[in-house]
Amino acid sequence: QVQLVESGGGTVQAGGSLRLSCAISGYTYRLYCMGWFRQAPGKEREGVARIYTDGGSTYYADSVKGRFTISQDNAKNTLYLQMNSLKPDDTAMYYCAAGPTYGGICRASVNAYSYWGQGTQVTVSS
Repeated sequence: QVQLVESGGGTVQAGGSLRLSCAISGYTYRLYCMGWFRQAPGKEREGVARIYTDGGSTYYADSVKGRFTISQDNAKNTLYLQMNSLKPDDTAMYYCAAGPTYGGICRASVNAYSYWGQGTQVTVSS
């Protein structure tokens, strides 16, 4: 089994920064895609950023491009999401997820990811 544990959420003023962490443990063989997703109250879960761990290619939602950075530390088995210039619209529960590639591609769809953490809350005040 694979376990994902997020941390680093909190409350920050607009324009501020947070760094989320996701500690990964268990049998991760062939789970080459890691992603960050978020879900605001009353809205569907959406992809924020994802990374192809075997090579490091990254992908971002248009709404966070230039503000968020996804990265990995293989030695620490940890996934990160650096969030800068935060906006009130970024308020949501943030989840990390792991899944396989599809034809060498990390998909954006929630359904493409097999394992999920419990989430960490990010609140951005105006």
